[in-house]
Amino acid sequence: MSTASLEDFPGSARIWIFGTDRELGTAETEELLGSVDGFLQGWAAHGVPLRATRSWRHGRFLIVAVDLERAPPSGCSIDALVHVLRGLEDRLGARFPGNEAVWYRDDTGAIRRASRPEFRQLAQQGGVTPRSVVFNNSITVLSELRAGRWEGPASDSWHGALLDR
Repeated sequence: MSTASLEDFPGSARIWIFGTDRELGTAETEELLGSVDGFLQGWAAHGVPLRATRSWRHGRFLIVAVDLERAPPSGCSIDALVHVLRGLEDRLGARFPGNEAVWYRDDTGAIRRASRPEFRQLAQQGGVTPRSVVFNNSITVLSELRAGRWEGPASDSWHGALLDR
C-alpha cells in the first residue's frame, strides 16, 4: 500500500465505506488490514495501477480511497475489492453488511447496527431520534467525509426519512 494517508489524498478522491457487523479485536483488525493493504498494493484498473489508501475507524469501519486524478477504478476493480472483503468474512467471523445496514450510536455512544425496518421501529419506539448520531456509509467523495457528512445527526442525512412516523 502507499504510505499515504487519507489526508494526503485530494477531496475529489472516491471513497467506499464498509462496516463490520461487530467490532473487531486487535488480531482480527491486523488480519483485515494486512489483507486489504496487500490487495491495495497491486490494485489496478485495466492494468493501470491505482493510487489507493485505507483508514480504519472506530474498530468497525474500513474506508478505502482512490485518487481519481491519477486513474479511476473500473467496475471490475471495485468488484475485486469487494471480493477480498467477502473472502475475509469466514476467516474473521464477521460480515460486511451492504446497504441494508443502518449504523448509529445508541444513548451510551456505542455503535449499533440495525436493518432499515429495525431502525424505523426504533424511531417509532423513541430509541432513535432526529438528533441520534448515524453513519452515512453511502458518501462517495473524500470531501464529504472531511466536511463531516459521514457521522452526524439523523436529521441531516438520508436516515431522517426512516424516522417519519
